[in-house]
Amino acid sequence: MNEFQPPGRLVTLTDVAREAGVGESTVSRVLRNHGSSSKRARERVAEAVARLGYVPNRLAGSLAGGGAGPGLVGVVIPSFANIVFPDLLRGLTTALEGTGMQSVVGVSEYDPEREEALVAALLSWRPEALLLTGLEHTQGTVALARAAGVRVVEMIDTDGEGIDSVVGFSNREAGAASARHLLARGYRRIGYIGLDSEVDLRAGKRLAAFEGVLAEAGLALEGREIRPGRSSAASGRAGFEALLARHPRLDAVYFSNDDMALGGWFACLAAGLAVPGRIALFGFNGLDFTEAMPQPLSTVRTPRLEIGRAAAACLTGKTPQTIDLGFALIEGATA
Repeated sequence: MNEFQPPGRLVTLTDVAREAGVGESTVSRVLRNHGSSSKRARERVAEAVARLGYVPNRLAGSLAGGGAGPGLVGVVIPSFANIVFPDLLRGLTTALEGTGMQSVVGVSEYDPEREEALVAALLSWRPEALLLTGLEHTQGTVALARAAGVRVVEMIDTDGEGIDSVVGFSNREAGAASARHLLARGYRRIGYIGLDSEVDLRAGKRLAAFEGVLAEAGLALEGREIRPGRSSAASGRAGFEALLARHPRLDAVYFSNDDMALGGWFACLAAGLAVPGRIALFGFNGLDFTEAMPQPLSTVRTPRLEIGRAAAACLTGKTPQTIDLGFALIEGATA
């Protein structure tokens, strides 16, 4: 018997049948667990599959039967660089274990047109469900999602109208709560550091609500630094140094996320600026490292794992759901 396949050659059902010494229809019945087959035939097929490393093409079989993709869940996230989204996926995939469903992930890099292309590609595989990040999409993405005939779950934001099911928290309320925290502690000359709010729309919602609370108190942002590219500690440090050079009297800085806030803390450490004595720092997301800092970061903790788990639970729901999991304001030691 031929135990090895040439490099690069795809092992087929025909190869398994030849290896097992049975017909292709028998192999198909055994692999699909349909129909009757002798115990010996099942053993021979299982042995052949193991020897050859055969992986059944379940997608082809499903499409041939006119059904949806075999347990595929299409997921589009903006980035892998931001730990928020791997955390979300961890919650999702953990919840999907044992359900027969598997996630297929695309990364949009915060580009709406790229998200639309990814949605079209994922839907061509006929998944059982589609998971998107946020509530703002191109008209094309919305049309594709509505016409797909599958459960659609939008994650991380509840500020707006969803296509189907929505799981997340209010970014606007998170921004407002952050402003109220700083004001309650007496900070009045506040700056902001983040990415372009036209790209990171959820950060834009938080900032708008933050500024709204300041306006109610008769205040406005003292200054802002909008950083290019991806968020990172390095970008946050450079942004902090640039912002403070322009506005040296700032007494607090609100960051779009914890990565950027960590960079601001590094800048203060390098310059010998007391935190929060000289200047306060406030982040967003409540990432694990914030608790391990010598001064735990003041921030908002978001329920990333819980969002992933709740999104998975929505996949079997009979009706659309809106699940607001809230957030937690962490007082920390930097503001």
